[in-house]
Amino acid sequence: MDLMLLLMLALLVVPAAGAVVAGISRPRAAPVVAVLASLAAMVIGVAAVIRAYPHGADFRLGGMPWLPGRAGESLFGLALNPLSSVMVLVITVIGFLIVLYSTEYLSARNAEHPHRNGQQRYYFWLMLFFTSMVGVALAPNLLQLFIFWEMTTLSSWALISHTQEPAATRAGFKALIMTHIGGFGFLVALLLLFAAAGSFEFAAIGELPGGLKVAVFVLLLVAAWAKSAQIPFHTWLPDAMEAPTPVSAYLHAAAMVKAGVYLVARLVISGWAVPQDIGIVMAVMALLTMLMGVLAYLRQDDLKKLLAYSTIVHLAYVLIGISLGVFGSKVGYQGAALHILCHGAAKGTLFLCVGAIAYGAGTRRISQLSGLARKMPLEAVTFMVGALAVTGIPPLSCFWSKLFIFAGALESPGGVALLVLLVAESAISFGWLMWVAQRVFLGRPSQVAAAAADPPWPMSVALVACMVLCVVAPYVGLPIVKLLVPGGGF
Repeated sequence: MDLMLLLMLALLVVPAAGAVVAGISRPRAAPVVAVLASLAAMVIGVAAVIRAYPHGADFRLGGMPWLPGRAGESLFGLALNPLSSVMVLVITVIGFLIVLYSTEYLSARNAEHPHRNGQQRYYFWLMLFFTSMVGVALAPNLLQLFIFWEMTTLSSWALISHTQEPAATRAGFKALIMTHIGGFGFLVALLLLFAAAGSFEFAAIGELPGGLKVAVFVLLLVAAWAKSAQIPFHTWLPDAMEAPTPVSAYLHAAAMVKAGVYLVARLVISGWAVPQDIGIVMAVMALLTMLMGVLAYLRQDDLKKLLAYSTIVHLAYVLIGISLGVFGSKVGYQGAALHILCHGAAKGTLFLCVGAIAYGAGTRRISQLSGLARKMPLEAVTFMVGALAVTGIPPLSCFWSKLFIFAGALESPGGVALLVLLVAESAISFGWLMWVAQRVFLGRPSQVAAAAADPPWPMSVALVACMVLCVVAPYVGLPIVKLLVPGGGF
C-alpha cells in the first residue's frame, strides 16, 4: 500500500481510536491516552503534509454501481491538497496543544470552575471532534465532507455542554440548532446537485445551469455562515463561551468555525468560475458581520466573549479574501487561506492565555482584574504576543495574511474603500486589545490578581508553543498557499 495513503488513513484512524480508548479508560488514564493519540496524529499530519507537497494526493474507493449517477464515480476517499494541508496543520498541531493543556485545566485546581469528573466523556468527544475535523479536511467530495461536517456539529454540542450547568446546556443546544440550520441547507444542496448532475464532486457544481448553480452555492454559503457564526447566525458563538476554555480555543477559534470558511474556499478553487454576484454577496455580508463584531466586542467585560466576537470578525476577513478570489485576485484568495492558519495560531494563543488567567485568578472579568503581570508574567507576555499577532503587527502571523488580503483588495473593484474599512478594523482592534492588556496586566494588583500564579507546566508549555506558532505559522503556510489559484482546481 502507498505510504501516502497509509499516512492519511492513520490520520483518521489514530484520533478515532484515541477517542474510543479514552472513553472506556479509567479517569486518570483518559488524558494520557488522548495526549498520546493527539501527539501521534500531529506527527502523522505534519509528515503527510510534507510528503504531499507540492502536488497533493488523491485516493478514491471504487464506484458504487447500486447508486444512480455517473458510472464508476467513487463516493468516498481521501484527498490532501494545498488548501486541506493548511487545515490539517491547524487541526493537528493546535489540537495536540489543546489536549496537552486540557490535562491540567480539567482538574480540581482550576480556580474558576473545578473539574472533578467527566474526564472520559470530555476526551472522547474532544478526540472525536479531532477526527471529524480531519475528515472534513481530507474529504474529496461534498458527500463525505457533509458526513464529517455533521459529526463536528454533534461533537461541538457535547463539548459546549460538558459542564452540564444550565447555561452550558442552553448554549450547547443553541449551537446545535443554529449550525443544524446550516446543515439542512448543505443537505438540500447535496440533493439538488446529485439530482441534476449525478455527482457529489465539488467541480460538478460548475456543470449546473446558471440558476441552479447559484441556488446550490447559496445553500452551501448559508451552511458556511452558520458554521462560521456569520450574520445572521452569529449569536451562538459568544454563548458557546460557556464551554471549557480549551474547547473554546479549539472548536471556536482554530477548528470548527474554520470548517465553514474552508467549505467556501474549497468551492472557489474547484475548477469552475463562481459568479461575481455571489462574490459581492459574500463581501457585503462579511463586512456587515465585521461591523457587528467590532461594535460587540468593544462592550464586553468577559475576556472570552471579547475573543469570540473577534473570532467572528476574523472569519469575515477570510470570507472577504475568498470573495476577492471570486473577483480574480489570486493574492487575496491566498491571503484568505493563509489567514485560516495564522488566525488559528494567534487566537488559540489568546484563548489559552485567558483560560490560564481564569485558572489562576478565578475570573475572566476585565473589571475584576488589574496588575496581573506581577503574578502571572507568562500570561502577560502571551497575551501581548497573541494580541499583536491577531491585529497584524509585523513580523507576527496575521500581518502576513492581512497583507495579502489588503493587496488583493487593491486589485478588485472598490478596493480602496474596502482597504480603508479593513485597516480601520485593524486599528480599532489594536487599540482596544492594548487597552485591555493595560487594564488587566498593569497597575496595582486587584484582590483576585493578588492570589493568582502561573499555571502548571502542561498549560505553560502550550502557551509557549502557541507563541512560537505566532512567529512561524506564516513561514510554514506561505509556500503552501502560493500554490492556490482561484478557479483553477487542483
